[in-house]
Amino acid sequence: MRGVIQDEGKPAMSQNQVEHGGRLLLGAGIVGSAFCLRLVFASLSVRLPEVVRATGLEPWQVGLLTTLPVLCLGLCAPLAPGVARRWGAEPSLFGALALIALGTGLRALGPVWALFGFSILTGAAIATANVLLPTLVKRDFEDRTALLTGAYVTAISGGAALAAAVTVPLEGLLGGGWRIGLSMWAIPVLAALILWSPQIRKATRSGGVVLPVVGLWRDPLAWSVALFMGLQSALAFSVLGWLAPILRERGLDAATAGLVLSVLIVVQLATSLTVPSIATRRPGQRLIAVGLSIAATVGLLGLLLAPLSGVWLWAVIQGLAQGGLFSLALTMVLLRSPDSHVASHMSSMAQSVGYIPAAMAPLGVGVLHQWTGGFGAVGGLVAVIGLGLVVTGLSAGRATVVTARAASLSALKAA
Repeated sequence: MRGVIQDEGKPAMSQNQVEHGGRLLLGAGIVGSAFCLRLVFASLSVRLPEVVRATGLEPWQVGLLTTLPVLCLGLCAPLAPGVARRWGAEPSLFGALALIALGTGLRALGPVWALFGFSILTGAAIATANVLLPTLVKRDFEDRTALLTGAYVTAISGGAALAAAVTVPLEGLLGGGWRIGLSMWAIPVLAALILWSPQIRKATRSGGVVLPVVGLWRDPLAWSVALFMGLQSALAFSVLGWLAPILRERGLDAATAGLVLSVLIVVQLATSLTVPSIATRRPGQRLIAVGLSIAATVGLLGLLLAPLSGVWLWAVIQGLAQGGLFSLALTMVLLRSPDSHVASHMSSMAQSVGYIPAAMAPLGVGVLHQWTGGFGAVGGLVAVIGLGLVVTGLSAGRATVVTARAASLSALKAA
């Protein structure tokens, strides 16, 4: 006698098949969501000179436009665990994607205040998604941490590369100028929303609650991971926000400058996909952290100061190292966390602490360049950030976990 009733001659799906299909859909949703997290930054970078000319922004306003959305990544990250605890991780990510789509679509279609306001809204929503993605990987893919981390970090870099490469050509095909060029990136976010929508029904039965954590902010290791995350982000957002305008000022045309930025981001895919696998196979990650930190710093200094004849070489060096740094920082959040609850709060802390210097670095690049009229002082800032990366990487790469632990569910209900 058969143990499973068949319908119209077709064998019923086993529980394992259902679970496997559900994990594939969840993994695809995570990767699709990650693809949308840097579109707004890369697309603005390659059109920044046109935005300035069209809107008449003062230099300090340009600095704010490139800084405030990144600052929101840090200021709003601490709210994400509470949002997930109240609504569940899956619905919270759905809401974040909806706000990213709204902010991306409307930021360039109105007056200047809308450009600022919707950019800030988008940054706040991205902060929530940034925190929730590692939480979901730690919770649902404990046996595939390196694979999923590499895949979603690669998707983040891939989205940024695509935006940098095709914003200008697509804008020309569609017409409408820079406003269409910036707003059209809401379309892939809407696609990610559709891909993620099946997950919101699972929140109540998949363990979506994120418990409070005790002792994290007093843990030196957690601070090292957070600062490493922040300093690598400082380099990344300086590149994303200013490399194309800097290269244009140095003599490249708009399309070539955008292509250099796109190549830099595309080559990140190689290391963002492979570094998590390498890092998780060894107890500590100190050597990897130091090597990548030095390469990323040297590569960016070459782009700023070396002759333009070597711009492609420096772009490849910086891109490979930067992709590895980003994926390593996210991997260390997971490796230094004993469970998904701590991973959620560690991700929140790393991005809260980390994205503040990440926001200040692009502002510093703009201010130093305006004050000095050259890139020597900017190179000094990059060197200081690189030194900080080496120091924090040596600490964050130790083979141990933080001492912080999640509160019990019974204690949470009693409170």
